[in-house]
Amino acid sequence: MRHRYECPMRWADMDLQGHVNNVVYVDYLQEARVDMLRTHGPAAQTGELAEGVVVVRHEVQYRAPLAFRFRPVDIECWVTEIRAATFTLAYEVFHETDEGRRVYLRATTVLTPYVFRSERPRRLTADEKAALETFLEPAEPERRTPSSSPRHDKLGHYPVHVRFSDVDVYGHVNNVKYFEYFMEARILMTARLWKGMPEGTPEPSMVVAQTDVDYKLPILFRPEPYGAWSWISRVGDRSMTIESEICDGDTVLSRARVAMVFVDPATARATPPPEAYRELLLGVVTG
Repeated sequence: MRHRYECPMRWADMDLQGHVNNVVYVDYLQEARVDMLRTHGPAAQTGELAEGVVVVRHEVQYRAPLAFRFRPVDIECWVTEIRAATFTLAYEVFHETDEGRRVYLRATTVLTPYVFRSERPRRLTADEKAALETFLEPAEPERRTPSSSPRHDKLGHYPVHVRFSDVDVYGHVNNVKYFEYFMEARILMTARLWKGMPEGTPEPSMVVAQTDVDYKLPILFRPEPYGAWSWISRVGDRSMTIESEICDGDTVLSRARVAMVFVDPATARATPPPEAYRELLLGVVTG
């Protein structure tokens, strides 16, 4: 069985092109997940999962731009895997149209039950597993691409200042905010890169195709900034991959991999970047 949630859209969710910002989608997924686990789903009746879960990993694929509408967007979510101490949810964000379902995003989230008093994950109980099985549609896990070796240099450095509003009731930065931090870090890095181009050279247009985030340790509120580091790990014909990590000194708190696609603003179709930009990016990748 799939759980269906109608997610209201807000004008503040939009970017400059009038599309839902890539970070906001993760907030939509969180709302659907909470609705499924704590409000309407069988898991809510057990009371067990209400103690709390934390996100271990997000994999988000952006399929089509979502423009603002005065009606909710539909989200289906279901369980694809149940393990001893984790479970995986899948999502599809869509509108039903006369031509069929128009899908804007597909995603998966790995979660683990968490005891916040002791700051430790725990195993799923038998009742929780039984409740989650109501939504189970088993699927083979996606094959993961190995992470590249991190690069910490001035080009990719971004100080992450945690705002008090970023923190949840447990004192941890909310999982959605990580996407904002990584977005800010890569925007700053590419802005620094483009400064090396001749004056008047038009910047290439890019969109996010996929974002994968691993949550390793909680980020906590404090006055001192954390260190975010980004680097370009791959350059393709029409795309590039940016990897990032947020650190507290030598300790890695979270890692991300983002696939960016170059697009023609007039047609919104993928296109090769201008040759000057491609040469610049290849030079950064090869060091």
